Amino acid sequence: MKKDFLKYQAQTGPAPLSIEVSHAKGTYVYDVSHKKYLDFVAGVSANTLGHSHPKIVEAVQKQAASYMHVMVYGEYIQKPAVEFSKLLAKSLPGPLETTYLVNSGTEAIEGAMKLAKRATGRSGLIAAKHAYHGNTQGSMSLMGFEPRKQAYRPLLPGISFIEYNNENDLYNITEDTAGVLLETIQGGAGFIEPKNGYLKKVKARCEEVGALLILDEIQPGFGRTGKLFGFMNYQVVPDILVMGKGMAGGMPVGAFTASHDMMALLKESPKMGHITTFGGHPVIAAAALATLQELTSSNLIPQTLEKEKLFRSLLVHPLIKGIRGKGLMLAIILEDPEIVNFLVLEGMKKGLLLFWLLFEPKAVRITPPLTISNEEIEEGCTAILELLEEWNSQNVN
Repeated sequence: MKKDFLKYQAQTGPAPLSIEVSHAKGTYVYDVSHKKYLDFVAGVSANTLGHSHPKIVEAVQKQAASYMHVMVYGEYIQKPAVEFSKLLAKSLPGPLETTYLVNSGTEAIEGAMKLAKRATGRSGLIAAKHAYHGNTQGSMSLMGFEPRKQAYRPLLPGISFIEYNNENDLYNITEDTAGVLLETIQGGAGFIEPKNGYLKKVKARCEEVGALLILDEIQPGFGRTGKLFGFMNYQVVPDILVMGKGMAGGMPVGAFTASHDMMALLKESPKMGHITTFGGHPVIAAAALATLQELTSSNLIPQTLEKEKLFRSLLVHPLIKGIRGKGLMLAIILEDPEIVNFLVLEGMKKGLLLFWLLFEPKAVRITPPLTISNEEIEEGCTAILELLEEWNSQNVN
């Protein structure tokens, strides 16, 4: 199987981890040799409720038995998509009330970029250095990391970059700016939180010059930071909200939300300003609805902050230089990228799944399912500390 995997399936890197998955349940992934792995990654923040959550499985099976794809997005009334969008609107502050459902986070970014240009009549977009918003041509144009972009130029014109948390850069937002697109918490950069009311100040500057604030919640969204969306921690409301990843409990999905009046601009002049065949797919929407219902009717979201405290209390070691992030969106910061590689690769051998971050080589991702238990947290943290001790024993001067 591995030989076929490497030959017939396109790869994203030269050395994939190559676990041959048999099944996954709760906080564990199992390979074909019956080895189990405690999952501290959750499909890169996608498996919000863990693996094969019974309510999501039931929703998917029930909807698949009723109907699957019947028409391109926006033509037929399909109950799962309508119910999800309505519950989402009830869970968001105004004026965020109308949602466009798409297939992935990067497509949602593309839609948000178009909507900002359509709403303002401007073309300029601003993103942050070390930003990551996806990998299609448009969203890659917003990536603030040139080594990942240089092979694919030319990209979209009219995009400039500011430094996240640098208030002096806010004056780069001008009357030519259609939108400022920021991650609420920078992911690939190392889980960098906004400081000193930064997002509020960005929003104020946008309002001053007539630009729109677009917040990328693809990773922080759906409960990972102790609120349904990360922006709710920082007393700011975006003009356009972008989401994906954990939205449907492990199913492929994305969306962007704005006011009803703003979203209506995509309907005319020209018609079909944004279209998608499979966006709002009823099976995916059923999974998203089940996920959102579980999050809004349980204590999982506030529990993420208690679980964060447990992680921080346990992960104390001389090689750990800090822990960034919020809730269950955490990154261990180490002094050497080689220690990161050791933790990820040796952790897998020990049955613990960890992963890298895109642009911060000294960081190890910890983004487990929100359903992880305290006992599982303790089990995984014990393994991390043991691995760090192994590193020390192997690298004594």
